[in-house]
Amino acid sequence: MTAEPSRPAGRRLGVVTIGQSPRVDMVPEMLPLLGLPADAVVERGALDGLSAAGIAALAPRTRGGHVLTTRLADGSSVVLDHDAAADRVQGAILDVESTVDATLVVCTGEFPPLEHAKPLLFAERLLLGGTAALCEHEPVGIVCPLPAQVRMSHDKWRPVVGPVVVSAATPYAEGAEESVAAAAKQLASVGARRIVLDCMGYTAAMRRAAADACGVPVLLARGVVARLAGELVA
Repeated sequence: MTAEPSRPAGRRLGVVTIGQSPRVDMVPEMLPLLGLPADAVVERGALDGLSAAGIAALAPRTRGGHVLTTRLADGSSVVLDHDAAADRVQGAILDVESTVDATLVVCTGEFPPLEHAKPLLFAERLLLGGTAALCEHEPVGIVCPLPAQVRMSHDKWRPVVGPVVVSAATPYAEGAEESVAAAAKQLASVGARRIVLDCMGYTAAMRRAAADACGVPVLLARGVVARLAGELVA
């Protein structure tokens, strides 16, 4: 019997979240899809080391602006100003790069070009590209976390797939499986033939609940992203 080829020695992936690390709600679920053992992943959070006051200072600055939501280490969630979060993400990337071979930013929000010395992957670009390949010209329903992100989601997804409908359901609240499932069912009822759970906070359990409720294929952001990223680092 021929032995399976082993992972290249020392191959490590940096995982940067816009919240706080470790992301115990996310990374363990992604590891099998990445094809990496736990000790090959090095996590950093854009909010690591910040006090409550420091995090509060990153709250949205204007009504109707671009916002992001993420998980803190204590399991609670927070809403952040996009530009303020991007500045913190840049620091986390530079911090983790010295110990890894590539870095993955695990947020499906859009980011400007960021400084990096090693290969840098963005969950948003992987999700958009993977979904475009799977759902080209199809009517697609998008579940995003916040009502404030609905218009942004329309703008992001309209050039990528067919007709787009959007509903909001946060992955970070009690009863999230039920609310995500209800959002998916509502989107399917108005014609969506595919559903995308567009946040890395959505879990495999939420995907199963959504698929059972809506009866159409459901794409999970962390699943698509981890499978594609694994092709580079596994």
